[in-house]
Amino acid sequence: VQGTGGSSAVSKCSAAARGYIQDRFLRLLAGRRRRRAPLIHRGYYIRARAVDHCVRDFLLKTQSLPRTQILSLGAGFDSLYFRLKDMGLLHHTVVYEVDFPNVACQKATLIKRMKELSALVGDTGGEGLGAITFSGEDYKLLGVDLSELSELERALEEAGLNSEIPTLFIAEVVLTYMENTRSDALIQWAAEHFPQACFLVYEQVHPEDPFGRVMQQHFSQLSSALHSLAQYPGCEAQQRRFLGRGWTECSVMDMNEFFTCCVPEDEQQRVQTLEPFDEYEEWHLKCSHYFVLAASKGMEPSWTPLLPSVTVPRHAGPVGTAGSVPAAVCARLSGVPGLRRYGHHSVLIKSNVILTTGGFGEENGQHCRMRNFHVLSKRAGYWKAVCVTQNIPDKRWGERLYHTVSCLSDTLALVVGGRTSPSSTGLGMLWLKFPETCNASDPDEVAVELVSLQPAAEAAASRWRHSTTEMTFKGEQYLFVYGGRSALQPVLGDWYFLRAPELSCTAIAVEGPVPESRHSHSACSWEGGVLIAGGLGAAEQPLGSVFFLRELEHGFQWQTIETHPPLVPRYSHTAHVHEGKLLLVGGVWFHASSVPGVTVIDLMTGLCLDYVINVEHLEWPLMLHNHSSVFLPDEKELLVTGGGGNCFSFGTHLNPEPVTLSLSSILTSH
Repeated sequence: VQGTGGSSAVSKCSAAARGYIQDRFLRLLAGRRRRRAPLIHRGYYIRARAVDHCVRDFLLKTQSLPRTQILSLGAGFDSLYFRLKDMGLLHHTVVYEVDFPNVACQKATLIKRMKELSALVGDTGGEGLGAITFSGEDYKLLGVDLSELSELERALEEAGLNSEIPTLFIAEVVLTYMENTRSDALIQWAAEHFPQACFLVYEQVHPEDPFGRVMQQHFSQLSSALHSLAQYPGCEAQQRRFLGRGWTECSVMDMNEFFTCCVPEDEQQRVQTLEPFDEYEEWHLKCSHYFVLAASKGMEPSWTPLLPSVTVPRHAGPVGTAGSVPAAVCARLSGVPGLRRYGHHSVLIKSNVILTTGGFGEENGQHCRMRNFHVLSKRAGYWKAVCVTQNIPDKRWGERLYHTVSCLSDTLALVVGGRTSPSSTGLGMLWLKFPETCNASDPDEVAVELVSLQPAAEAAASRWRHSTTEMTFKGEQYLFVYGGRSALQPVLGDWYFLRAPELSCTAIAVEGPVPESRHSHSACSWEGGVLIAGGLGAAEQPLGSVFFLRELEHGFQWQTIETHPPLVPRYSHTAHVHEGKLLLVGGVWFHASSVPGVTVIDLMTGLCLDYVINVEHLEWPLMLHNHSSVFLPDEKELLVTGGGGNCFSFGTHLNPEPVTLSLSSILTSH
């Protein structure tokens, strides 16, 4: 548990070095320096921002009072006191910090050794009295085990904590490491002994979904199990926990809601542009698995730091489900190396033959960008997979993620766009040519040819997280490239009509209200036009709109498809059309109490039904984002390959084997 404090100090320090948080004291307290990944920077930014937001609100609301105090529980190597003191915010506030005796001693030694720190605090020589390891005018550092409540109470009393004045308790990822009976007792003790008090908590939530399972496993492996989660799995349970233990007011938000509602728009944009970033799914999942809670009692005026500055339409209540879809591991495909990947693309090249290309995954026990293709084919009811080498004229093919592959015939497919790193420019287009006999028993090689594009079509290829859809206009075959993002534009809303097979860029009139820019949406061919659903919009907010690009005599028209109940906004899903029904598979949404399963939208009536995926026959967490899916109409089932990603600092989870989702019950029942 003490180790988690050290590593979080290093992560905060790295985030400060990149400009996410303004804090010059972290580097003095963190000890070792390491540069962390952008995803980690964002995660620690939102944590620091939430705590800072609530602490400053407390100091602001109590600034006219003669005396207040802050008690930071399990403070570790946090720089809170020094930051507040440096900003001149502690005129009448004393800060008490408590942690394990050896952590408090280490921190005390650091403070004495560092001129910048000791000058701010002013050593009054009170250490050595009881549990005090360092004592200044307005700062006391105590070494005591939080789970021993009577010892804690005695140590705080000796250090001069005054239960009669307004007090803010801070527990930043602390309570969850304690046994629930002990943390509950601490929460109740604070309410009973302090007539005017506030309590701020930041910690994990939602242990049972796939990301939550990976998160729990990580902390168990560190021997620092998260105890709160079993008893208090959701934000509402945490709220009830405080209200049932003497606190009169309590508000709670997960970090997606906090970032959207309590961080000003210009600050959101500042953070989103600090460094190249392309891990939206993992960022939003991390945010849905942490919450900030503010409880209070006896405060006049009442303390409500979590009032949204902007109101965002929240998807109220749990998503109603119409039933479930069974998931099963694909027999005989388990253990095939190279099928554990994300950001790849799978396409049906002919009946019962699937080509999977690109992405990031696992080969020979190493994580890497995937160079090889895989062909899956079905014979006598069983899938078989084989890795296919390809003769590549340019090694740039290999390493692409978030590209599209469109099948133009039994022997020809087109790869559009994709990226290597998030700062890379587009990777152009490639022809993939395979023999007519191509299947997993006789794969042959796939010939790869770079497409020499006309300048007008180059912009169509310089993007990723876009869609490319086959469509027809006046009987001719076209590809419709839409949306996505590029190294320069975080979100695109433009489109191109590429006439097949020569890929000439054609101007075709389009009327109607233009959909807002998006990436990581889905697109399907339907009735000669294109259906666009969901995606991530300009402010990194999921979208719930569905559009149909409908063919007219002289061009096309954008039409909005109204869904009822409204489609829960999502992105990073896959989609298929079957007999007038749009099927959306998986994805990421902000609705934290469940993960997206399969949504069926009736394109005639707009009726929108959500089905959960029944994973009882899977022995591992099924992550349905950055996956690929192929719909097999004869069997009425989906074959899902890959999916997953970096689960914040908890490790990488890739779905280990392909899965089939049987839709026969839901498609026949409509």
